[in-house]
Order: sequence, then structure tokens, then C-alpha cells
Amino acid sequence: MNYLVSVWGDRIKAEEVYTQLEAANFPMENISILGKGYKTAEEFGFIDPIEIGRKQAFLMSYWLVPFGFLSGIGFSLVTELHTFSWAGAIGNHLIGGLLGGFGGAMGSLFVGGGVGVATSSDSVPIRNRLDEGKYLIVVQGADSLVVRANQIMRPLRPENIQGHIAP
Repeated sequence: MNYLVSVWGDRIKAEEVYTQLEAANFPMENISILGKGYKTAEEFGFIDPIEIGRKQAFLMSYWLVPFGFLSGIGFSLVTELHTFSWAGAIGNHLIGGLLGGFGGAMGSLFVGGGVGVATSSDSVPIRNRLDEGKYLIVVQGADSLVVRANQIMRPLRPENIQGHIAP
């Protein structure tokens, strides 16, 4: 499925374009207006990159925290470090395990969360436009439909127009 996303500065211009597409006999179920008073990014299906990052960080923590804990204990056993004399031998190994688990939690937060935000690059500019108060018209469908919509919208001078291919 292909998408054509066009950005319009105000509601009146977006409604005018929508009317032109309707007059050109486009299937109305393939056209959406996003903006204040219309669909939101979530309703349309643009996923929040922060939410994706949070979910990936949480999933990564399931295996990174236990792995870090066991690695911390292993490192403490191999090096025979006694950093905390008050804790004794077993206490030092457990503290090493806790520090390793903390390192695993940090890894899941920074790597898992960062990757989630970085890999969702398409939805970030779209959300920024909506936050600025702009209106988006999204046409989804086959190549021929998207090309025809592009030919209708270009002469109306959108602020930006961009095609996307759904994964």
C-alpha cells in the first residue's frame, strides 16, 4: 500500500483539496484529513515513537537485566575483587551481580529506547506538522491512485507533499 501525505497550512485549504479529490471520484475511504477537528495521528495509525522505544526497552530488559546480574557475579568471581570489605566474599559477589543487573537495565533503556525512537523516523515529521497546527491529507492506495492524487494536489501548492510505502 502506498501513501501520499500532503501538508496544508490551514483547515480551509485542506477542505478545498478534499473537495477536489471528491469531485475527481476518488474513493473517500482512501482519503483522510489529519489535524485539529479531524483524525489524530494515533487514530490514523501513526505510532508514537516514544511508545515504541518504551516497549522495546521493556522487552530488552527481560533478558539484559538477568544476563547483567549473572555477568556481574561471574566477573566478581573471576577477578576475586573485594571492593567492599564490610560485605564479605558472598556480599561482594552479590553487589557485583546487582551492579551488572543495573548495567543491563541501563543498556535496555538507552539502546532499546533509543532504537525505538530512531527507527520510527517517518512518523516524527508528520507529528511535528500536526503539532504546528497544520493539516495533512493522506491518500492511500495503489500506485495509480497515489499518482493521480499527486497530479491533482500539486497545482494547489501544498507546503509539502511526500510519498511513503507501507512496510
